Amino acid sequence: MTHTPTPLSSILLVLFASVIGSFGAVFLKLGSQHLHRGIIGLFNWQLAAGIALFLGSSVPFIMALKHGELSVLYPMVSLGYVWTMIWSRILFREPITRGKIGALALILAGITCIGIGGR
Repeated sequence: MTHTPTPLSSILLVLFASVIGSFGAVFLKLGSQHLHRGIIGLFNWQLAAGIALFLGSSVPFIMALKHGELSVLYPMVSLGYVWTMIWSRILFREPITRGKIGALALILAGITCIGIGGR
């Protein structure tokens, strides 16, 4: 059996899925602010949107898996951490520390190494 590298279209679908999933985290954060109201706080549109975005991010990921290698594509899901840090800074004014930058650099280096190894 010959090895077929993961196509760019699959990589772009996973990239898109990671962005959608990161917005899911943002909406979960927004929705969690309603939890002070007790159990009724669980029923708010931000939490529902967060859950829907997380589930929705699975659709392009599954589509990407059809033609791509799981061992190359699944680590790319961790790009969601990169997007989430950016959104957290913009929307919630959370600090970007040297430690966070170092951790993200390691994530990106790992994804790069796995991508190169998949060729």
